[in-house]
Amino acid sequence: MPKKRGIISTFFRKLFFLLFFMFLLAVAGTAVWGYFYVDEMVSHLPTEEEMLAHKTSMASVVYDREGEIITKLFLENRTPVVLKEISPWMIKATLAAEDDSFYKHSGMNFKAILRALYVDILHQDVKQGGSTVTQQLARTLFLSNDRTLERKIKELIIALRLERMFSKDKILEMYLNSIYLGHGSWGIYTASHTYFGKKPSELDLAEASVIVGLIAAPERYSPLKNLEAAKSRQKYVLDRLLTLGWISEDEAERAYNEDLDLKSTEGEQKNYNHAPYFVSEILFSHLLPRYGKEKVYRGGMEIHTTLDLDLQRKAQEAVRTLETEGALVTIDSTTGEILALVGGKDFEKSKFNRAVQAYRQPGSAFKPFVYSAAYEQGILPVDHILDEELSFEHQGPNDETWSPGNYSGKYHGEVTILKALTHSYNTVSVRTAQMIGIGPVISLARRAGLTSPHIPHDLSAALGSSSITPLELARGYCVFANNGYRVDPLYISRIEDSSGAILEEASPYSEKAISAENAVVMRSMLLNVVNAGTGRRCRIPGYEVFGKTGTTNEFRDAWFAGGVPGLVTVVYAGRDNHKTIGGRATGGTVAGPVWKQFMDFAVEHLSPPRSFNIPSGLDLEAFTVCSETGYLATGECPSTNIYLPYAKAPSSFCPLHGGDRYAASKDSNAPKTLLLPDDVEIYEKLEADKLLAETPAGTEQAQIPVMSVQKPRENVPSPGQSGGFTDPYDEDPSPAEDYESKYQKLLEQYGISD
Repeated sequence: MPKKRGIISTFFRKLFFLLFFMFLLAVAGTAVWGYFYVDEMVSHLPTEEEMLAHKTSMASVVYDREGEIITKLFLENRTPVVLKEISPWMIKATLAAEDDSFYKHSGMNFKAILRALYVDILHQDVKQGGSTVTQQLARTLFLSNDRTLERKIKELIIALRLERMFSKDKILEMYLNSIYLGHGSWGIYTASHTYFGKKPSELDLAEASVIVGLIAAPERYSPLKNLEAAKSRQKYVLDRLLTLGWISEDEAERAYNEDLDLKSTEGEQKNYNHAPYFVSEILFSHLLPRYGKEKVYRGGMEIHTTLDLDLQRKAQEAVRTLETEGALVTIDSTTGEILALVGGKDFEKSKFNRAVQAYRQPGSAFKPFVYSAAYEQGILPVDHILDEELSFEHQGPNDETWSPGNYSGKYHGEVTILKALTHSYNTVSVRTAQMIGIGPVISLARRAGLTSPHIPHDLSAALGSSSITPLELARGYCVFANNGYRVDPLYISRIEDSSGAILEEASPYSEKAISAENAVVMRSMLLNVVNAGTGRRCRIPGYEVFGKTGTTNEFRDAWFAGGVPGLVTVVYAGRDNHKTIGGRATGGTVAGPVWKQFMDFAVEHLSPPRSFNIPSGLDLEAFTVCSETGYLATGECPSTNIYLPYAKAPSSFCPLHGGDRYAASKDSNAPKTLLLPDDVEIYEKLEADKLLAETPAGTEQAQIPVMSVQKPRENVPSPGQSGGFTDPYDEDPSPAEDYESKYQKLLEQYGISD
């Protein structure tokens, strides 16, 4: 028996050593595996250098010209602040609820983990987290929220590194700037403004305890969504402060019973944008192509624009009064700075930016470019052209006739160019273009800044059949306001990165487009359009106002373009499907009142000069002329003030209203009647009828003014010759639905949400 027991004892001893050896092998194997596993895991974690270089995602801010915020561009709406700018109540409440031994541990706290597990089991809910503030920061900055062992190990490793690299205060500051607190608010700065409309340093105990309560579950405990749940979580935070002895029972009770003055509504902080059409234009045309999504939406850029938010708000208000869609653009005519830009009535409903994307016919608003080109060819505003029926027969493949007529359906015979522009006589504009050639007209429009590819090379261009954008037209009119200089539209004045370094800075740019003499003469004609013509509704007491109305066939587009010293504004109204506005809607009756409503505010807000500057040294002088004959006005004339070249201006008084007829006939600078060859017979008949009606029998009168037959400078095609009489909108140059689709594709291209 003793021998048998010895054998058994030896067997178990060997078995024990074998099992122990196998256990050691397992431990060693596990340790080796664990070493390589952790080593592999660590190799994929950010290095200390990368952690030091890490920058928290920051919202980029778009400012107006006075530093007022237009909007923020962000994936995470965050504005970092230093710890000393955060309320002590916020700091205490955060530590009480999330990590009361923060200043004692080195990155992890086993006691906290066990305590949190006990509390959660007791309440059968996630009441308390086990991760330290440092661990939470590690997860927020560098990891996902996956509930896996691997993520937890990574979190611990990064937390230990953070504790070595940064002071406790810096870690806490980083934490409070990085956490998500609901409704698009990242960090304490954004949250304090979102919920209570105040700086983080101004939060009291009640407000701080509500915000801290959001850390565990921002959507569940949002006071904007569920005040009862928010108060429940607030009580937990206050109880933790009380348990730790950091506040008294009286302080806890007062904080809990305090009425919360909530300042925001759900989603407001996330979505506000005070100039959506303007912002979308600079975003997709400049910021994203140049800097990319990461820098624009995470880089904390400061984008200083030329926009004036006070003007922008008024512009949006004015455009919303239109019955149709529309646009408004306001430019500083001296610098080219965009002060207001509205591309539609509601950006949420339509992303189509009509201010810069809608190619529309300007109608008679294009005529100033015709007469400006004529001035360059030696034709003066006091010269006469016939306003009579005009037809171009047997044109195009269908042998059609083009007969441009006046809006009223009436004709006015021999008229001054000044009167023709004032009252917008169409046949005079066409005859003028036929005399000088359409080439010079288009050339001048191009020099003035019209870049549209949709300007036809035929006589219809003289009546505004081109398709241009409101911004183009505003730029073109700046030439008349700016004494002949074309300006480049300027949206952004300066961009800085998050450290304040200047990334780019823009300066106004202008270039001479037409002579100062031409600009001043044309402007004086356009002043008369507002004082006595189709733009009368747009007069502003005490200010020189120049401008021109524009109306297209079937009342589909209505415009008013014009300005005061230093400021040019264009208003467009029309339907995206090009159907009629209805009700004989003209530029003067539809766009004009919107322009006037806005500009009344603009001059009060900006206080621009009341009259235009006339450059010194010009061979020009202001003359009071008869708008009917073009001679110097007598007391009986319908008169207007206009600038003319001194050496070419009439020197005699109007013979039609009491002036000396003989002196007028001998005036070497007398206004000329400019006739096309086909107009001579019409003119002679008009003169014969006039003589029969006005001249006593047996007397003779000198022909006044002098007749001058003008052969066309070039063989100018009519619309039929240049391609037929098709509806210019049959092939829409800018379909609204195409731009809606393009907008969505741009969002997809850059990986951003609307």
